[in-house]
Amino acid sequence: MGTDDKISNKAEELKGRAKENIGDLTDDEDLQAEGRADQAEGGLKQAGEKVKDAAGKVKDAFKK
Repeated sequence: MGTDDKISNKAEELKGRAKENIGDLTDDEDLQAEGRADQAEGGLKQAGEKVKDAAGKVKDAFKK
């Protein structure tokens, strides 16, 4: 996938981190949990992108 997907995934992680921090400051456990979930989702998407990139490199190596 492209750079746009990676940026979007990183933004989702950062949004989650911000939500969690706001939840910490306001003692809002629901917001903390939502922030952690957003971070996890963004992290999983980033990991998926890395797997796709690696698979593409392997595929390219066999073309040579």
